[in-house]
Formats: sequence, structure tokens, C-alpha cells
Amino acid sequence: MAGQPNMNAMLKQVQKMQADMAKAQEELKNEVVEASAGGGMVTVKISGDLEVRELRIDPEAVDPDDVELLQDMVLAAVNEAVRAAQELAASKMNAAAGGLAGPGGLGGLGLPGF
Repeated sequence: MAGQPNMNAMLKQVQKMQADMAKAQEELKNEVVEASAGGGMVTVKISGDLEVRELRIDPEAVDPDDVELLQDMVLAAVNEAVRAAQELAASKMNAAAGGLAGPGGLGGLGLPGF
């Protein structure tokens, strides 16, 4: 039948995408992004799978009379690192799903209407 999707080819493509996505998730564990706040007074390193790996605080950032400023800097650095890690993860996962995201979205699967 003309125009019908090749189910074997589609299954192989889905299996490859699953393997690529699993590989990308595994690679994210080893990738680290860094963010800082307060002009570098607080620095956070976080992995692509959102595990905080390192938190550095410059001793000059520690002011017993202004703990709130230090808290704000830590919060800002952590939030920026999480955002960067999520962006990295989205980029890797989109690349892994590239076989499905060909021209026309799911059209790469040969499904009519996609």
C-alpha cells in the first residue's frame, strides 16, 4: 500500500531515539555548569542531572551583620545554575530526539498527517 508507514523502520527509529536519549541522560550526569552571584562572591557548580556538586563562598561575602545578602547571593547563584543545567539538559535531549524532530515534526516517522 502506497503511503503507509513502514512499521519496522518506525520501530527501529523509535528504539534508536530511546537509546540516544538514555545515552544523553547518562552524559548529563558528567556535565557540569557553573553560575555565580555577587560578582563571583558565591559560585555554584551543578551537574546536568541537577545535582549540586560544589558551592563556594568567598570569605569576604560573610558579614555577620548582613546574612540576608549572603542568602540572596547563594539563592541567585543556585537558581542560575539550575536554569543553566536545565537548558543544557533540554539541548541534549532535543539532540537525542532529533530523529523524530526532522522536517515537519514527527514526519520523519512516515506517519500521515504529521
